Amino acid sequence: MMMIKKYCFLLLLVFQSVVFAQSLETKIDTTKNKIGAQFTLTLKVKAKPSTLITFPRGNNFGALEVIESYPIDTVKGDANYELIKKYGLTQFDSGTYVIPRLPVLFDKKPIFSDSIKVEVFNVKVDTLKQKMYDIKPIIAVEKPFGNWWKYLLGILLLAGLVYLGYFLWRKRRKPKQEEIVYNSPIEKATSLLQLLEKKELLEKGEVKEYYSELTDIARDYIEEAIEIPAKESTTSELIVALRAASNKKKMKLSRETLEGLEKVLKQADLVKFAKSKPLDFEIADDRKKIETTILTLDKAIPVVVDESSLKWQKEQQEFLKKKKRKAQLVNVAGISGFLLLFVLTFIIITKGFDYVKGGFSGYSTKELLNQDWIKSEYGNPSVFIETPEVLKRLDAKKVVPKDAMALIKDMQMFAFGSIMDHFTIVVSTTQFKKETELDLSQALNGTIQTMEAQGCQNMIVKQEEFSTEQGIKGIKGYGTLKANGQEMYYQILLFSQAGGLQQIMIAHKEGDKNAQKISERMLNSVELKLAN
Repeated sequence: MMMIKKYCFLLLLVFQSVVFAQSLETKIDTTKNKIGAQFTLTLKVKAKPSTLITFPRGNNFGALEVIESYPIDTVKGDANYELIKKYGLTQFDSGTYVIPRLPVLFDKKPIFSDSIKVEVFNVKVDTLKQKMYDIKPIIAVEKPFGNWWKYLLGILLLAGLVYLGYFLWRKRRKPKQEEIVYNSPIEKATSLLQLLEKKELLEKGEVKEYYSELTDIARDYIEEAIEIPAKESTTSELIVALRAASNKKKMKLSRETLEGLEKVLKQADLVKFAKSKPLDFEIADDRKKIETTILTLDKAIPVVVDESSLKWQKEQQEFLKKKKRKAQLVNVAGISGFLLLFVLTFIIITKGFDYVKGGFSGYSTKELLNQDWIKSEYGNPSVFIETPEVLKRLDAKKVVPKDAMALIKDMQMFAFGSIMDHFTIVVSTTQFKKETELDLSQALNGTIQTMEAQGCQNMIVKQEEFSTEQGIKGIKGYGTLKANGQEMYYQILLFSQAGGLQQIMIAHKEGDKNAQKISERMLNSVELKLAN
């Protein structure tokens, strides 16, 4: 019997040591607090140094939101460690809530904290001492222009620098010679002979090229001044044609002049086709013969009063002017077209094709869809909705007929855009003077009549039931209409609570896919505050 008592005593000591080694204590700073105020929950753990402790994590503990998870505070004891973990919790609706039992893992084995009951109460407002004011309207803030223009300017500047660099590189690589306007064929021939010497073809060993250009100058002069087909003729044909022209025009040409020209032309043929290599003095003599022949021919041409020379000069000048003007127009058109295409592409990418197709007017639904959205609360009872822009407060008296306003106790309207802009969002809440059971179908008909009074035409109305994610039931009216010559699609949600009316409407161009995505996202985000 003594042995049994001894073993029992030892087992009790072991059990107490285990319990002492692993303990969990739950505390909270207060069990009553105002809406939005913080409850501080403390979990205190005692465990051996070798034990792995894992505290609970999460965004919510029951109905309370975790707004702060503080670092673990560790206190070392004689044989154990004391770990202290604190959480900041809050709730934004009044009522009584329970913080559930939370699991703390001791080497993957859970030990649960105590559940705690807390109360959240409203802030009391003495309306007799403190005057109540209506919600102030939204103050219009100038929307920042954004930084997109800086990027556009940078891209245009970069494109301009690239084009300038390419232009300079091309100009340096292949210098562009200015077109020279000659007053007469003789002036052209003598100038080209001087330019031929400046090319230094003979010094480079390009004898064939030298003779080719030399004879081309002579043939061009003969064709332009004497008007015979010198370029297409052989040497023999040219000499025959030149003799015939001299007889016809009564030109005084010696036999030596024609024989000298024929000799140079035949020498050029040998150089070009038989690879003949004349001596330096022969080349110089041929050059002098060509120059002398051209001057002799020019003096031999009888001076007659005709306008052929003037006509030729004018044609040359007009041709060069048109060519220069055409080149300038091509450059300007190319640069303008590039800039226009770039700007148009940028607008299509940022604002969408529908915005461009609509003549750069109205709202860019693509831009609205892709920008940062705002979730806000509107009216009373509140309508929570996510929209691309903050809705601005409207004066309901300017929209609703006077006979209808006589039945209304309070009406708040908020909107973005308008029907005539082909994109609009409207949220409104209405409280009536007398609490009556509302017929939502009749309310929808009243809304349709108001829209028709504002200029909407050919309205097709369809109706179906609609429920929010909270389970609040209402009706949905939808269909097409025509406003300001534009076919549009609209959707209207109506809900009735405590004799009041909550209404959401969106209308946009029919077939606008970006606007359809905006509508879907907005309507899926609708939350209604339950009326008391």
